[in-house]
Amino acid sequence: MKISLFIVDDHYIVIEGIRALLLNEKNIEWMGHATNSASCLSFLKLQQPEIILMDINLPDKSGTELCKEVKQLYPAIKIIGLSTFNQQAVVNNMIENGASGYVLKNATKEELLLALAIVQGGEVYLSEEVATALQKPVTKKPPITRREKEVLQLIAQGYTNSQIAEQLYISIPTVNTHRKSLLEKFEAKNTAILISIVIRLGII
Repeated sequence: MKISLFIVDDHYIVIEGIRALLLNEKNIEWMGHATNSASCLSFLKLQQPEIILMDINLPDKSGTELCKEVKQLYPAIKIIGLSTFNQQAVVNNMIENGASGYVLKNATKEELLLALAIVQGGEVYLSEEVATALQKPVTKKPPITRREKEVLQLIAQGYTNSQIAEQLYISIPTVNTHRKSLLEKFEAKNTAILISIVIRLGII
């Protein structure tokens, strides 16, 4: 399933760098870019991408303000904050204003693709550094079942609940139960934080 992608960033080198990373990805449809909030809003009057990668520092308006405005005008568009900063207040502000994720500009191609897949599936994605900054450190590995580990691995690959159910031949409510159990066991607020914890603990 293709992801239509648009980027808002005032640094052309960042735009070109991300475009070059994703150029040969068949499931990414590049819709273009804007270097400020005004040109972004002008573009959205004509076309709406599925996901916007949005810098939090723009010359004419903050990314958090633009995020809020875009979500009010076009609720279906998903936004991933793009920044060099991982301060808790900045991240929380972006998420509270409707962002579905937050990725640092030092992200690898693999992480960027994972973020896009997870956000497309309706989940929130936070880069590992950001998730770590938002939650207390977990040092012990809670016991998980074989099935929970299978679900965990598929969540990390960006599978939706229905895709996990199909892959493991179980029902969607059962997937939901495993997901909730995993969140509780690892004391994670959301899936993004859960994934960052299990990666850090070497579980997947």
